[in-house]
This record gives sequence, C-alpha cells and structure tokens, in this order.
Amino acid sequence: MGTRKLHFENPKQLTQLYCSREENLRMIESHLSVRIVTRDGWLQVDGEEEAIEKVEAIMVLLQDARSQGLKIRNPDFKNVLEGVVAGREEELRALFDESCVIQTRRSTIVPKTLGQKKYLQSIFENDIVFGIGPAGTGKTYLAMAAAVAKLLDGSIKRLILSRPAVEAGETLGFLPGDLQEKILPYLRPLYDALYDMIDRDDVAKLIEKGVIEIAPLAYMRGRTLSDSFIILDEAQNTTPEQMMMFLTRLGNESKMVITGDITQIDIPRSKTSGLLEIRKILKSLKGISFHEFGASDVVRHHLVQKIVEAYDAYRNPSDS
Repeated sequence: MGTRKLHFENPKQLTQLYCSREENLRMIESHLSVRIVTRDGWLQVDGEEEAIEKVEAIMVLLQDARSQGLKIRNPDFKNVLEGVVAGREEELRALFDESCVIQTRRSTIVPKTLGQKKYLQSIFENDIVFGIGPAGTGKTYLAMAAAVAKLLDGSIKRLILSRPAVEAGETLGFLPGDLQEKILPYLRPLYDALYDMIDRDDVAKLIEKGVIEIAPLAYMRGRTLSDSFIILDEAQNTTPEQMMMFLTRLGNESKMVITGDITQIDIPRSKTSGLLEIRKILKSLKGISFHEFGASDVVRHHLVQKIVEAYDAYRNPSDS
C-alpha cells in the first residue's frame, strides 16, 4: 500500500478534470480499489502502487485534453477512466499527443470534445467520412473548417458545399423569387459557417471565381469532382439513388464529408433515407469512415444536450 499526492495549478483546474462531480472520484475508487481525498488543488490517492499509477495516468490524460482546448464532459471522463482500467492508456495518449488546431482567416478552431477530435482526425486520414449525429455536435462546422483550411493552404483547388433541397410543405415552384432566391434558405447554414471562417467579401470573390461552390444536391449530377473538398450536409434527406449519385462524383485528389442526423429525416416515409442505407452498404470498405456523434458531443447551450439525451431515452427505453 502507498500514498501519493497529485498537485494541480488551482482547485478549479482540478475540479474541471472530473467534471465537478464527486461521484466521478468515487467511480475511480470503485474501479481501482483506491481511496481519494481532494481539496485546495491537490488530490491524494491511497492504495496499491499499480492502482495509484493508473489514477495518475487518468488525471494526466485529462489534463492533456484540457490543455488542447477540449472541455471534459462526463462521458469523456468515463471513457478515459475505462480506457486506462482496460489497459488502453497508450491509445488514449496517442489521441491527445497530436494537437488538432485548424487555422482559418477569421478564427482558430479546436475540437471541444473527444468525439469531435476523433472526427477531425478521421477526416484528415480518410477520403470519405460520414459524420452522423444530433444537432449541435459540430459535424458540419468542423468539416467546413477542415475544408477551408485545406483550401487556404493550397491542398485543394475547390470547395464544394451541397444540401438536398427538401421542401418544407411548399413546392419550390410556388415560392417567390428566381431560382437562386428559392434555394438560398436551404443553403443558408453553409453560408453562415463560411462567414465565420472567411470574410464575406472574400467569400463572394471565391464564389464568383468558382473556387467555392454552394449548390443543391441535384446540381452534382453528371460531374466528376477532382482536386476538391466536397461536403454534403443534411444527408439524411437523400434518397438511396441520390446518395449513390453523390458518392460516385468523387474524383482524384478529392475528399468527401457527408453529414446528417438520422433522427431528423424529412423525406416522405415511403422513401428510404440514403444515409440510413449507406451505413449497411459501405461500413467495412477501407478508406471510408463512419463517425457517430452522441449527446456528449453537443456543444451548444447545455439544455440542447439534455434535450438530445431525453429524446434518446424516450426512443430507446430499453437502454435506460
């Protein structure tokens, strides 16, 4: 048996590591058969030496995550704890050792959760990535940030952003204005994300030159998109035929990111969602990655995370 006291910069930094939840410290005690006392920015651990080493490894990993701008959430804490207990410390350390910072003209963007960081790493490592999860998890925003960074450093020549123009109770033909005005509401979220990263005037110039293209999914038909970063947003509203058409547009030296929320399907119930189907078809294909976001990755108002969790519990009562 032994004792070790771990010191931190201040009490606030320490409590952030275990999400200000005493039950998380009790969870460590239960998993590793140790006794933990904490106050005034230090944490004392009593137990077997090997168990103490694991507690220190957990706190160091969480500190590394915080130093990279990640906000530790309760599921993140549990993932680190269970990973260290299961002997996956090196795997977790590799995740934190490599910083993931994206610099655009207007902002510096860092992932806020472990899920977001894995997603970005997956985008950098694969040619086609599917980001699937609820609203507020950053799946489209982070894909946009990666695409803008690659455009600015010259890695790609074009940035192509697309959405299926699903009609919300009205047909496009009866909406006022010309075609551009009719489709703008569907594409507005993509413009908003772009304006966060590039000045509006520069966005307009790049669109005019064809370097940035924002268009409905139907405009992708018959094309081969090379030297490009292509993002398809709201992909849960594609049909299987549209999804196949889009994926087969991939050309040389290009990347695709397809994002969607399978709980927000707006196409008629008589039609199958292309995003739901494609997971079954391509799940084992090398070079293609599927990343699933959960409620713990929601980075909007804290109530958004609670709303997502409440819906999950309602739809999946057997999991609670």
